[in-house]
Amino acid sequence: MKRGKKYRQAKEANPGGNTYTVAEAITKVKESAYADFDETVELSLRLGVDPRHADQIVRGTVVMPNGTGKKVKVLVLTKGEKEKEAKEAGADLVGGEDYIEKIKEGWLEADVIIATPDMMAQVGKLGKILGPRGLMPNPKSGTVTMEVSKAVRDFKAGKIEYRVDKAGNIGAPMGKVSFAAEKLLENLKVFFEAIMRARPAAAKGTYLKSATVSSSMGVGFRLDTQDITAFIR
Repeated sequence: MKRGKKYRQAKEANPGGNTYTVAEAITKVKESAYADFDETVELSLRLGVDPRHADQIVRGTVVMPNGTGKKVKVLVLTKGEKEKEAKEAGADLVGGEDYIEKIKEGWLEADVIIATPDMMAQVGKLGKILGPRGLMPNPKSGTVTMEVSKAVRDFKAGKIEYRVDKAGNIGAPMGKVSFAAEKLLENLKVFFEAIMRARPAAAKGTYLKSATVSSSMGVGFRLDTQDITAFIR
């Protein structure tokens, strides 16, 4: 694929084979971002796990202290008094069977779907639609809960879900290029800490194999994994 002039110029800032401290990489990402919009700063990790085994799946959630810069549209599937609670907490969309029927018909205009346990018998039937899109409510991600207001506020504030893919990779947004470097570093620290806490007991050998930071349109800067260990201490 032929790259544009701006990308090629950004690539020159990252000679092949170089690794960077976390702070250096963030500076490089901010300096080399070239798009005409506020790009997302993305972290890509490769972990030493085999997700084919259930005891080596790495997944969880983390609230980014400075948010991600993305406006998240939250749908809450619930009924009764919890509908009012969801609306007061700031949910964008609140309903029950009406939204379930809309989803069956192909509607999917939400970034996060939260459901109360009493809705799961119906929501469970949406697995083939929501599952592949990463939208299926799940207790482990905090999206099946009776604590509706807390869940809504957390996701609105920048709570993200992460899960290792079949190849052992995890990708997550760390904020926007316009964020101050200090805020991006705070988000990175919290995310790395969460990943390290989530290390499966069954994982052997090197756990954090590689890490790369980039802007959504820009080049990637590979991190020195030894520096990451010092960074999160």
